[in-house]
Amino acid sequence: MSKVMDLSAAVALVKDGDTVAFGGNVLYRSPVGAVKELIRQGRKDLDLVKTAIAYEVDLLCAAGAVRSVTAGFVGYEGEFGLCRWYRKDVEGGTVKAYENACYSVITAWRAAVYGVPFLPIRGMTGSDLLEHVGFKTVKCPYTGEEVVAIKAIAPDVAFLHVQKADEDGNACIIGPSYEDLTIARAAKKLVITAEEIVPGSFFAEDPHRADIPAVVTTAVVHLPGGAKPCAVSGYYDIDREELRAFQSAKEPSAALAAAGL
Repeated sequence: MSKVMDLSAAVALVKDGDTVAFGGNVLYRSPVGAVKELIRQGRKDLDLVKTAIAYEVDLLCAAGAVRSVTAGFVGYEGEFGLCRWYRKDVEGGTVKAYENACYSVITAWRAAVYGVPFLPIRGMTGSDLLEHVGFKTVKCPYTGEEVVAIKAIAPDVAFLHVQKADEDGNACIIGPSYEDLTIARAAKKLVITAEEIVPGSFFAEDPHRADIPAVVTTAVVHLPGGAKPCAVSGYYDIDREELRAFQSAKEPSAALAAAGL
């Protein structure tokens, strides 16, 4: 059965107060088109989750749509620096930052995939993150070692942008998949935005092409350019002009206008 929806209908799966996860990494394959539609639809009080996030969080903070952010890294890296509107909201107390390591975010998703309330990790002992974020520790019943217990995070809705998908919801990622395969299985609802919609025969010819299987996909959106101004391997590079225009704006409304909103 076809899972193809238009962007508006797919994004309407998100409700105010939902936990929303994004695939991709920093400025690569980020689902920006879906983020912009979240802003157009006026979503509020969103709890965002991603290992390494940049433009999405800055857009949503400029729009006043964010309640909290759980991430291992927030920033554009290199030439583009920090996330200005995110930083402003965190410093102003309107957005709660749950600082993690990238692998603790991944562990939270894995716990959701496995259907367990938490998973243990080594590390973080001696870090202020334990107290600041509220991580708990547990004693290993086999060794007696004290380890950190990472609570499961099952996003209400996750958005992944991919190069190819079919109408059933199978999706092919070209290049690094980052944490997308784990996010897809952890989320309660999964929206795939795709540069191309390909026939089902593309995956039937070689099932290994289906990095994301149809069984976990809720909706598929044909959205060429859906990661711009971020990059998609094999399709387009970072649009530095749009990013610089967004970052140079002095007010949130001007920044959103520079992003085409």
